[in-house]
Amino acid sequence: MSELNLAPELVDRMRRGDPQALADVFSHFRQQLGRIVRFRLDYRLAARVSDSDVLQETFIAAAKRLDHFSNHPEMPPLLWLRLIVGQQLIDLHRRHFKTEMRDIRKEVSLQQTISPNTSLALAAKLAGSMVSMTEIVAQAERIERLETVLNEMDPIDREVIALRHFEELSNLDTAQVLGITSSASSKRYLRAMTRLGELMKQFHTDMGSSDAYKNSHQQQGPIDE
Repeated sequence: MSELNLAPELVDRMRRGDPQALADVFSHFRQQLGRIVRFRLDYRLAARVSDSDVLQETFIAAAKRLDHFSNHPEMPPLLWLRLIVGQQLIDLHRRHFKTEMRDIRKEVSLQQTISPNTSLALAAKLAGSMVSMTEIVAQAERIERLETVLNEMDPIDREVIALRHFEELSNLDTAQVLGITSSASSKRYLRAMTRLGELMKQFHTDMGSSDAYKNSHQQQGPIDE
């Protein structure tokens, strides 16, 4: 859903704290917010947490923080709601992983442009395109190796792919999230997709070699000492 389809007076009412305006704007962006949740939600929680639950918590949190939106007139409503989604996901991950949490679960702020868990989210998505969804959890090793590969990318390039390709943000919104110009965002996206293609080609080559090595040793059986 484009923000261009939003009536300016609706956004103005939302900035003035009108809860019905928030409900209408949230409904307008619900489908895209759902995509963001499904992409950013840790794959290990996919079977236990629904995107509708996260969206419900997001709406409640947004209603309580409408004054925050009013105090940031430069922020489009979609990007503000996306920020609230990110905060709900951080809280959710904390509850489920607790002390297991790595540095990918940091606080979200208006100044944070690079999401530290993007490589994991991308890895899970890319692994999901290789196998059926029911096999993803069993492919934890593949996801971990993919995450390692993706960490070779420039963090901004990695984030550009996540925002444009998986969250389906516009180039303008992507540029605002990252704090760069729209022209730089476009160039980053093209460069990043080229780099991703190179890394994925190498990944498949390495995985093929690894699988061939494992199969040959499985066929040989255990070595007698």
